[in-house]
Amino acid sequence: MTTIITYGTFDLLHKGHIRLLQRAAAYGDRLIVGLSTDEFNASKGKRAYTKFADRKMMLEAIRYVDIVIPEESWEQKASDIKKFNVDALVMGNDWAGQFDDLRKYTKVIYLPRTDGVSTTQIKNDLEHVDQE
Repeated sequence: MTTIITYGTFDLLHKGHIRLLQRAAAYGDRLIVGLSTDEFNASKGKRAYTKFADRKMMLEAIRYVDIVIPEESWEQKASDIKKFNVDALVMGNDWAGQFDDLRKYTKVIYLPRTDGVSTTQIKNDLEHVDQE
């Protein structure tokens, strides 16, 4: 069984998220998603609109996702790769190069982002609507 892992906040779930999960899942037989906890996001200076439990529930409902685990720190990735015997870490190419150090444990793949959509852009668009 080939195991793939990816990580993210997956807030304001959109087609770019779904495409990433679909493409990541195509690399293997099992897709694990490390979902950033609300506390981990706060430590990064981020705040998700949707709480962790709801984001987890939505990810678990997506057919491409087999397991959702909480991501609580940057350092966790190496231990998750070992613990779950991961064959490849798959991330969006906005992270290109940032996880190359994990190549000593597994294959690292950066996928192109979906053009025209991002959580940041959605939040900015909604903020602009509120100002009109």
